[in-house]
Amino acid sequence: MIHEVEGDILLSKAEVIAHGIAANDPMNQGLALSLHERYPAMHKDFHHWCHQQHPKPGAAWLWGGAGGVRIVNLLTQDGGYEGANKPGKATESNVNHALRALKKIITKEGFGSVALPRLATGVGGLDWDAVKPLIQSQLGDLDIPIYVYTVFHAGQVANEANGS
Repeated sequence: MIHEVEGDILLSKAEVIAHGIAANDPMNQGLALSLHERYPAMHKDFHHWCHQQHPKPGAAWLWGGAGGVRIVNLLTQDGGYEGANKPGKATESNVNHALRALKKIITKEGFGSVALPRLATGVGGLDWDAVKPLIQSQLGDLDIPIYVYTVFHAGQVANEANGS
């Protein structure tokens, strides 16, 4: 069940937050920056994972932190490798594959709710009209609430219960 909400995704009550990045992303822009600042261990662990696994765009990586925090890093963008100071643009194919990987993680881990932004439409550069159907196609049949933060309002808790 997909619910479009407005507010600050960092204040979500969902069990897991998913967001799009590139492999070895410096996490210095957008939601990735906010997550990096809030969870610096995630950034360090993500880079370690990238150096060990050399993931390709379309992959996903689940991080767990103190207090039960769960973040899924979706590799929606190219770039971010050694020497690159910023990630490349996202592609619809990468987003689709990453969402498929997210669905597998949700099922395997038994998550009861997920929050994600307008995936790959900020730094990733994609159009929301192209990404929204991918989210609906990959996650729409899950029997859990999927909160898509369509409008960001800093410091505002979204009404996830009513989907607004």
